[in-house]
Order: sequence, then C-alpha cells, then structure tokens
Amino acid sequence: MPYIPLEEHLPGITGLLEYDKVAAAPIRELTQILLRGESTLTEGERELIATVVSNGNQCKFCTAAHTAAADILLGEKETSQKVKENIVTAPVSNKMKALLTIALMVRENGKAVTQAAIDKAKAEGATDIEIHDTVLIAALFCLYNRYVDGLATITPAGSEFYKGLAERLKNHGYNRLPQGYDHLKKNKTVVS
Repeated sequence: MPYIPLEEHLPGITGLLEYDKVAAAPIRELTQILLRGESTLTEGERELIATVVSNGNQCKFCTAAHTAAADILLGEKETSQKVKENIVTAPVSNKMKALLTIALMVRENGKAVTQAAIDKAKAEGATDIEIHDTVLIAALFCLYNRYVDGLATITPAGSEFYKGLAERLKNHGYNRLPQGYDHLKKNKTVVS
C-alpha cells in the first residue's frame, strides 16, 4: 500500500509522476534524453544500464520494467537476465561490460567509481560521452528506485503488465501520454 494516496491504476513510477506533474516534467525530459535521445549506445544498451542499477538496488518495479524494455529493444531475453546474474559472463561487448561495471559502482556510491574502471572502459572503446551518460543514467535510476520504493508504490506481479509497459516505452519513450492516463481506469491496463 503506497504511503501517500496514488491512483490505483498507475503503479510504480507512473503514479508518482502523475501525483506531481510539475516535478515529473523535468524528470521525464531528462530520462527521454538519456534513454531515447541520440547516442552511440543503443536504446537496448541504455535499458541494460537501468536494469542492472535497479536490480542492484532491489527495486522490483524498475527491474521488471527495464528488463522488459531491454528485452523488447534487444529482441531477446537472455542478455538482460545474464547481465543481472554476472556482467563478466554476460553476452555483451567488453565495452558494455566496462560501462555496466561503472554503473554498478555509481549505484553503490558515486565515489566508488575508480580511475581504473574509467581507463578500462576507454581501453574497450567507450567514449567520454558514453561514460558520462552511463554515470548519469545510473544516478538517475538510483533516484527512481528510491522514489518508487521510498513511497511504497504498487508493484504488479504479472509479467503481462511489464510487457505492455515495455511496448509503451519502446513506442512512446518516457514522455507523458498526451491524453494522460484516465482512460486506463476502466480496463486497469497500466503504463508508464
């Protein structure tokens, strides 16, 4: 049960973003830029960063949502599962392994990021902007994870919900739906 009154048909971050649309606007905009804007990292790779950070923070809603989004964007389910289990053996490039390692360091504590980790990422071909964006995505998802869990938002258990959410994220990104979310009350289908 959420600690503050939130719309039942909008679990997780969506209910919170609808609760305070003024604060939500810059959060949504930054997320759209980082996860769907121009980048040399694919949208799927950026969703993997969100996935490993959320998983490390034990945020069930965000982990399920971004795992599903990564799965759809990558066109398969193995990679997101494997990066959550062990980055070193996951089926991603060495550059991505280095960036995901940095993301986990940020998740632990910003000061946990080491020069050696940055040097490793650069040696594997990561650019300065890719390192920058990895750190910023990781920091942003720490905020989201704590926002969602800190207010005890509703976390759906079924995978069908997250598949629908992932489709919405693939097709519309992180922008608020222009029509809002009231239309979802009647059928209890939920989106971010």
